[in-house]
Amino acid sequence: MPTDADNALIAVLRENARASTAEIARRLGVSRTTVQSRLERLEHRGVITGYTLRLSDEHTRSLLRAHVQLTIVPRLIKRVEAGLRGIAAVRTLHSVSGNVDMIAVIEAGSVGELDELADRIGALEGVERTSTALILSTRIDR
Repeated sequence: MPTDADNALIAVLRENARASTAEIARRLGVSRTTVQSRLERLEHRGVITGYTLRLSDEHTRSLLRAHVQLTIVPRLIKRVEAGLRGIAAVRTLHSVSGNVDMIAVIEAGSVGELDELADRIGALEGVERTSTALILSTRIDR
């Protein structure tokens, strides 16, 4: 379980995963050595598993994003997941409870591309039904 100090470090990294140890140390009021040892410990314990890229709001606004709800034949869930992993436009995939089995978040550059992508997902062996909802805006993104 991360400590309060670890959570403060994680919060800084969420704002900027490329922040230098010197910048993080300055913001947290600790030494660079402390930051480095905490980072190594969090990585070793599997709390931090990697660092990521955040695209600019301008670029993101140029993309169409949608949630695709999928109902899947139970014995083919692994096959569908593997198929979705092979589609780069699938940004995230969630296993959920309720009336559907999974929700995929997809990105495309145009309505045509989004339509083709939704058709491609629906054609995967094991997918019984899909429902696609276009994301109009993102109100909170942490």
